[in-house]
Amino acid sequence: MSARMRIVHTTGFSYSSPVTSSYNEARITPRSDGRQTVVVDHLDTSPAARQYRYNDYWGTVVTTFDLHSPHERLEVTGTAVVETEDENRNGEALAADWAQLRTESVIDEFDEMLGATGYSPFAPDLTDFAQRAAQGLSPAGAVEALVSRVHDEMTYQPGTTEVHSTAADAWRHRSGVCQDYAHITLAMVRSLGIPARYVSGYLHPRHGAGTGETVHGESHAWVEVWTGGWWGIDPTNDKLIDDHHISVGTGRDYADLPPIKGIYTGSGQSQLDVSVRITRL
Repeated sequence: MSARMRIVHTTGFSYSSPVTSSYNEARITPRSDGRQTVVVDHLDTSPAARQYRYNDYWGTVVTTFDLHSPHERLEVTGTAVVETEDENRNGEALAADWAQLRTESVIDEFDEMLGATGYSPFAPDLTDFAQRAAQGLSPAGAVEALVSRVHDEMTYQPGTTEVHSTAADAWRHRSGVCQDYAHITLAMVRSLGIPARYVSGYLHPRHGAGTGETVHGESHAWVEVWTGGWWGIDPTNDKLIDDHHISVGTGRDYADLPPIKGIYTGSGQSQLDVSVRITRL
């Protein structure tokens, strides 16, 4: 299946007292890759600011901007039209066996996607669970089994974790949000020696939405694994990636892909509000 969708992602920061200056990075622009094509995109800020755009080390589009006049609210809106397709897992992408994953060439090529990270540590309860779930399976089969078992063990419940919570924290509670599901899966899969990366993006939540209908979408996270080729799977929903998933970028974990990152000068506190609206075209 394929789809064309418009995504409007708005992030607002309201300050309790005027901010005199701020320096910001936005990673909210979808990427073009083998599964999706960006038709058009732009990013707007209020107050208006001069923008600079580059691709970071991981290939994610980064828009930077800074403000130097007092403001009590900053609003960042990214708009894009994207054509997406279902994940295409050919035979080669599923063909790697455990012996191939342990070769020096594979370990060297995918070194950055094989190690533990701050968000996805190799905690004993995570690695033990992974070993039991993968027993007797191929690498690709182990990934699918792990995702299914993580989905069964976890409860999707906002508020039990926060943005800085690790996979070990969420696993201890057996609850969390999509970021936690992705970090748990990354830790487990990597502990088996399977390269895996974090994916940040959006999810259209309604398969029955009509053309031209705008729905409240979601910022979303899932994983991609390498078992002979890269392919994506969504632990939160226990499913392969389809045309309702719109990717922004990949990295080792959330730390490589924060949607909005910045610093500001001012003594006040800030309050965050976010909305994602997706329209099938």
